[in-house]
Amino acid sequence: MAANNRRMSGKKGAQVGSGGKRRRGLEGKGPTPPAEARKGHAKQRAAQAKSRRAQSRTKGPRAKGTSELVVGRNSVVEALREGVPASTLYVQQFIDSDERVREALQLAAERGGINLMEAPRPELDRMTNGLNHQGLVLQVPPYEYAHPEDLARAAADEGVDPLIVALDGVTDPRNLGAVVRSVSAFGGHGVVVPERRAAGMTAGAWKTSAGAAARTPVARVTNLTRALEAYKKAGIVVVGLAADGEVELGELEALGGPVAIVVGSEGKGLGRLVGETCDYRVRIPMPGGTESLNAGVAAGIVLYEAARRRR
Repeated sequence: MAANNRRMSGKKGAQVGSGGKRRRGLEGKGPTPPAEARKGHAKQRAAQAKSRRAQSRTKGPRAKGTSELVVGRNSVVEALREGVPASTLYVQQFIDSDERVREALQLAAERGGINLMEAPRPELDRMTNGLNHQGLVLQVPPYEYAHPEDLARAAADEGVDPLIVALDGVTDPRNLGAVVRSVSAFGGHGVVVPERRAAGMTAGAWKTSAGAAARTPVARVTNLTRALEAYKKAGIVVVGLAADGEVELGELEALGGPVAIVVGSEGKGLGRLVGETCDYRVRIPMPGGTESLNAGVAAGIVLYEAARRRR
C-alpha cells in the first residue's frame, strides 16, 4: 500500500487554487475582427498588396527608378563636364589611356564624391550587357524627370518662344537619346515622354545623346494628351508629324513661334487622341519615296526648320 501511495504521489495532480486563471479564460475576448485585420489571413495579404499598388501609382512621373549607367568615353566625359550627378566611375584594368580617359579621371577627382573603381573588362562587359563601353562606365543616380511646365518656363526665363518635342509611342531609348541630342543642337527647351509604353532615360538613351541629356531636360507625364492640351492653353502651337499630314513642313509658319512638335513611332505614327489634339498635322516631303523616318531623324529635320525660321 505504501508503494502505491509513493507511485501516486509522483503524478501531477490538480493544483490547489487557480489564481483566477480559469475564470479569466472563460471570459469573452470581444467580437471576431474582420478578415482584413487578422494577421496572416489571405484577405489581409490581398488588402496590403492593393495598398502597395495604390501607393506606387501616386508617386507620379517624378518617381525615381533604378541607377543608370553612362557608357563610353565621349558620353562619360560629357556627363562629367556637365555636372551629371554620379556615384562611381569604373575604369577598365590595363586600359589604353587617351586624353578622354585622362580627362574623365581628372574631372571625377576634381568633383569629389565619386568613387573610382578599377574593374576587369569582363566585369564591365557584364555590367553594360555587352555595350561598347570603351573602358569607361559611369554610374549615376536615378534620372530626375522634369515637369512639362518647367520646359515652357525655361523658355520664358530666356525671353524666347518655347521649342519642345513630345514623343508618342517611341519605345527605343536610342531614338529618345537622338531626339534629346537634336533638341540640344537646335536650341530646344526639352523633351516630353509618356510614363507608360515609352522609352525612358536609360543608359542607352544617355549614350545616344552623347552627353546632351546633361543639359536638355526630359519631362515625363502620365497622360500625353492632357499635357499637350495644357500647352495649347498656354499659347503653344502643337504640331504633329504624320505621313498624311495636311500641311507640308516648308509651308508651316507656326514653326517660327512657340511650338511643341509631336513625333510618333515609326510603325504606328501618332495615336488617335494625340493626333486629334494637334493644331496642325505636318508631313515631311520625301521625293526619294521613303515611306517614313525614325523618330530621331524626323525630329532633327523639323527642329532644323524651326531653328532656321527663328534665325
